[in-house]
Amino acid sequence: MKTLLVVDDESSNLALMNQVLSSNYKLCFAKTSQASIEAAIKHRPDLILLDVNLPDRSGIQTCVDMKSNPQLAEIPIIFVTHLNDVVDEEAGLHAGAVDYVSKPISIPILKARIETHLSLVKVSRLERVCKDAISMLGKAGHFNDNDTGVHIWRMASFCKILAEFVGWSADQAELLKHAAPMHDTGKIGIPAEILKKPGKLDQDEWAIMRQHSVIGAEILSESQESIFQLASEIARYHHEKWDGSGYPEGLAGDAIPASARIVAICDVYDALSMERPYKKPWPQQKIVEYMESQSGQHFDPSILSVFLKNIEVFDKERMRWNVKLAVSEVKPICIAN
Repeated sequence: MKTLLVVDDESSNLALMNQVLSSNYKLCFAKTSQASIEAAIKHRPDLILLDVNLPDRSGIQTCVDMKSNPQLAEIPIIFVTHLNDVVDEEAGLHAGAVDYVSKPISIPILKARIETHLSLVKVSRLERVCKDAISMLGKAGHFNDNDTGVHIWRMASFCKILAEFVGWSADQAELLKHAAPMHDTGKIGIPAEILKKPGKLDQDEWAIMRQHSVIGAEILSESQESIFQLASEIARYHHEKWDGSGYPEGLAGDAIPASARIVAICDVYDALSMERPYKKPWPQQKIVEYMESQSGQHFDPSILSVFLKNIEVFDKERMRWNVKLAVSEVKPICIAN
C-alpha cells in the first residue's frame, strides 16, 4: 500500500482526508512545515499533499526545502489550496510541485490526480531501472577487456551523431545511442584468458572469441523492448563486413542492418583513436587513410563517406569526452598543515 503524507493545519481537513483516502493508502499527517519535513524524512511517503497556507512557513517554501533535501527530492508534491487563495501556478511548479488541487476538494478529482502522479513515479522508476540495466550490460561486456571503459559511451555518442547525419530521426538516433554500448555484452561469455591474452589469438581461441556476437545477441533478445531488440541486432552483426568477409553469418552489403554498419564505423574509429596497452592512439590522418582503404571492404561506402566528410565533428566530440575523462580523473590535492 502506498504512503501519503497529508499536510494541513486544519484538523477538519485532515479528518476529511483520512475518511476518503485511508481505505486505499497508508496515511501520515502533519500540521506545520517543520513537522511535515520531519514526517517526510521518517516515513518516506510516495506522495505529499501539501497545504499552501501553513502557520510557520508557506507551502511554497516548504516545497522548496523538501526538493533541496536529497532524501525527499524525488517525492511528488501536490499543492492543496482554497479557491480564494491566489496561488501562482508557475511559482508552485517552479518550486517543484507536480500539480495542485483547489479547496473545497472534489474527491474524485483528488483521487484521480493522486493515482496519475503515483503512476508517473512508477514509470520514471522503471525508466531509471532500464537505463541502469543498459549501463550495467555495457560495462559487463568490457569487464575483462583492456580499454578504459569510456570507449563504449564515447562510441555511442558517435553513433547518435552519425545516425542523424545519414537521415535517422532524432528518436531513432537516441535509441541507437543507448543500444550501442551493449554491442559487446557477449564478451561476458568469453574466458578471461582469451580476452586478456597479450599476443595474437590462435585459430581455436579466435573461434571462441567470435562467439561473443552470438552470445550477446541471444542474451539481449530475451527482452521484447525495442531498445534491447536493437541492441541484440547490433551485437550479432557489428562484426559483419560490407564485402561479406565478417562474422558470424558472412552477410554482405545492405543485408547487414544499418545499425550494425553505423556501429562498425564508430567502433573502429574510436578504437584507433584511443590508447591501448599494446598501442598508442593513431593520429587523425592515419585513421582517415586506414578507414578510406576499408571503404567497400569493411565499411559501407556511403555511410563512411558521410562520416569522413564530417570527421571534424567526431574529432570534436572525441576531445570533449577526453576532457570529461581527464576532469573525472583529477584527484584532490591534500595540503599538510
